Amino acid sequence: MKIPSDTNIVANTIVFEYGSEGKYAGFDANEPTSHDMGKPKALQQLMEAHPTYKNIVMVGDGATDAQAKPSASAFLGFGGVVEREPVKILADWFVTDFDDMTKIIEMRK
Repeated sequence: MKIPSDTNIVANTIVFEYGSEGKYAGFDANEPTSHDMGKPKALQQLMEAHPTYKNIVMVGDGATDAQAKPSASAFLGFGGVVEREPVKILADWFVTDFDDMTKIIEMRK
């Protein structure tokens, strides 16, 4: 996995079908973060590449996002599209609105 610069976010690339409707087709399977336990590995690589980082917050809406909680300083569950009960249970914070999410991150700086 290529470690991003300080201004980038590590995230899955979402794939859409070609054509006028552009339906959701899944994730780019070539990305390590799209695989089981890929997100904790990505967080570990970020911490190794940037030893001055004190906190890393994982934001996600699914079970593979929640897997990263032990590696992350905190897990912020997002239910703005779909609320998943396992994500709510594992999240340090759970929000359904993007503005609420940014408020929590700003508050924790």
